Amino acid sequence: MFTGIVSAVGQITHVQALSHEAEAGLRLRIAAPDLDLQRCKLGDSIAIQGACMTAVELEPEAFSIEISRESLNRTVGLDQVGPVNLEHAMRLGDTLDGHMVLGHVDGVGVVSKMAPVGESYELRIVAPTDLAKYLAYKGSVTVNGVSLTVNQVVDVAQGCEISINLIPHTVEVTTLKHLVQGSSVNLEVDAIARYVERMLSLQSK
Repeated sequence: MFTGIVSAVGQITHVQALSHEAEAGLRLRIAAPDLDLQRCKLGDSIAIQGACMTAVELEPEAFSIEISRESLNRTVGLDQVGPVNLEHAMRLGDTLDGHMVLGHVDGVGVVSKMAPVGESYELRIVAPTDLAKYLAYKGSVTVNGVSLTVNQVVDVAQGCEISINLIPHTVEVTTLKHLVQGSSVNLEVDAIARYVERMLSLQSK
């Protein structure tokens, strides 16, 4: 369980195939000098760009994970060298500053706009059709591991377009600063919305 409040920005420095098979997964080394790795042990969960992964090797300022081809097919930003948002898993007693995030990426969205508006930034993302029903005005969404609030939802042919206001601090301390029109992003919808849908679907039968 996570909160969507990024602990640090790291850097994927090495990408290695786990085998020579075409559908092999990858082993990634992530440099994380600003992440408190002293609180980590082998097997701990760390969210990387919003995807929950398991630490299989720890160094003083880096760690490694192994990611399956299935996870790679359902996410973006985890198959090449580059900056990534990192978050420690929650511990009992931690404050829930964002919202309840599972680290299970539900789908990939596409940025339709990223531009400064006054002192802030407007981020617009087109979410796929199967996620559109879970996105609501003033609801929560996780974008590349960052807990954000939806300010507007507009249904479109491909799903829906959501609009999000980003304060400068959020842009500064996350990888969201690198987003441009056309960028793909990992999306996780609010888990509560999924439970509500399930309960309503059973009542209608």
